Amino acid sequence: MTEFFAAPVNPAWIILAAGLLIAALPWHSARKAVMLLSPVVALFFWLKMNAFGTFAPIDIDTIGAGIQTFRFDGLSRIWGLIFIIAAFLNALYALHDRDRLQDAMSVLYGGAAMAAVFAGDLITLFVFWEMTAFTSVFLIWRTGTAAARNAGIRYLLMHIGSGVLLLAGAVLLHAQTGSWAFEHIGLEAGLAGWLILIGFGIKAAFPLLHSWLQDAYPKATITGAVVLSAFTTKMAIYALARGYAGTEILIYVGVIMALFPVFFAVIENDLRRVLSFSINNQLGFMVVGIGIGTSLGINGAAAHAFADVLFKGLLFMSMGAVLYRTGTTKASELGGLFRSMPITAFFCLIGAGSISAFPFLSAFVTKALILAAVADEGHWIIWLALVFASAGVLEHAGIKIPYFSFFAHDSGRRVKEAPWNMLVAMGIAAFLSIFIGVNHRWLYALLPYANDYEPYTLGHIVGQMQLLLAAIFAFALLMRLGWYPSEKRMTILDVDWFWRKPGKALGQWVYAIIARLWAHALRGLDKALSGVSAILATFLSPDGAFSRSFPAGAVAGWAAAFLTLALLAVYMAG
Repeated sequence: MTEFFAAPVNPAWIILAAGLLIAALPWHSARKAVMLLSPVVALFFWLKMNAFGTFAPIDIDTIGAGIQTFRFDGLSRIWGLIFIIAAFLNALYALHDRDRLQDAMSVLYGGAAMAAVFAGDLITLFVFWEMTAFTSVFLIWRTGTAAARNAGIRYLLMHIGSGVLLLAGAVLLHAQTGSWAFEHIGLEAGLAGWLILIGFGIKAAFPLLHSWLQDAYPKATITGAVVLSAFTTKMAIYALARGYAGTEILIYVGVIMALFPVFFAVIENDLRRVLSFSINNQLGFMVVGIGIGTSLGINGAAAHAFADVLFKGLLFMSMGAVLYRTGTTKASELGGLFRSMPITAFFCLIGAGSISAFPFLSAFVTKALILAAVADEGHWIIWLALVFASAGVLEHAGIKIPYFSFFAHDSGRRVKEAPWNMLVAMGIAAFLSIFIGVNHRWLYALLPYANDYEPYTLGHIVGQMQLLLAAIFAFALLMRLGWYPSEKRMTILDVDWFWRKPGKALGQWVYAIIARLWAHALRGLDKALSGVSAILATFLSPDGAFSRSFPAGAVAGWAAAFLTLALLAVYMAG
């Protein structure tokens, strides 16, 4: 036992083992105890690997032949920690659920994402990359509606495709280098580099590859949406930071990601879908930091991913609580809930302030790293675009989410406050969002590179407050003038229009052609089989050639002739 605790242990194995155990346990209370305790045990091993405050990189070759299932270094440790925290918060938030399948898949999904983060080679990464897809899709399907089933199928196809591209690129890269190691790849690797980048880009929700996120997340279960918001896209951001730091094209991809969701989120009615667009927006900041590639840029991406898991999870939790009590997250059907759910409303405001980067809240100290990295490299147009995107975040996530759900017009709904376990989970996420904003040095100490950046300067505080106040004033003015887009019962399509409209028509057309060709093939086969049957009937039927009576002498003559030919063949061969 002493040797076991002395040996390095991958925290992800604890979570994965817990998921398998939960799937087998028939007792609800036992399952929930395992869900809550497994992240605590995983945290113990994370702390042990981090030497309780000291740090030395650990690289463990557990199988040989370049297969490294556990790598603990400056980049993987911060993602491992936030995934452990997310696993605990998710378990606490789901304490009231009595769904064994959802519990098991939630835990296995988090464990797979954590194992992918700790993977030191591309084969291990691929295995857990695909495992996240197959486990997380149940969080969508578990809703049980036809819309959720179809969205889950589309989600699964996209994510399986991501894994196929990753594996194809890994095989090509191995052919070039002779190594499976998951290190910096870059586009200098040629086709292999592009394939892996696109595979990562699907899970990171790159522009034109992103609509699976807005399609699937709002259709997930209440708990499922919270769990989904934590792992898949942040795992992809880690993979990009590991394999493509300093790849310039990511700067431009990231800024597009940060900008375009703002316009969709402002007019979207479903508030969980608004948050899904907001995920794209925040990922864009991280991708820009990775594209910059400097130590400040990578630190900014890592810090913002850490903070985003907390404040985005908090916002999804608050909307999940609203959905749990009211049955809807449509802005057009909500409003005035602060009277019934004041604690949830308060926590939602903390999440909204955090994502908007108010001083003394988490995104203020994490987003500043990315903006500083962009400024240091002289990308001033990119910097201005990100500042605009920051104002857009306040409009759609900082104001729209709490305003239309808890304030605005009174919908007349009088419901109970969220269950206690939901409130505790939201309270912890809110506390951590404040803690990071106030004690930013604690988070900065976890970052991959040494960091002496100071976000609390007069210029940064004044500039950020001017931006936030201007955005608030613009929202108030637009509302006063009646120019702000009203809540409408409709579905907003972006690139998914291509497969929902012309794509669907094309699919139906192709299906009709295939069905017609198949029908022709079946008719041809039927005719061919009929011809063969007729020939066989000619010979084998009671009246056929093989059924006629032959004289015994003729039969004996033919037998003698065949025997003579056989003897001659043997004689000549000898």
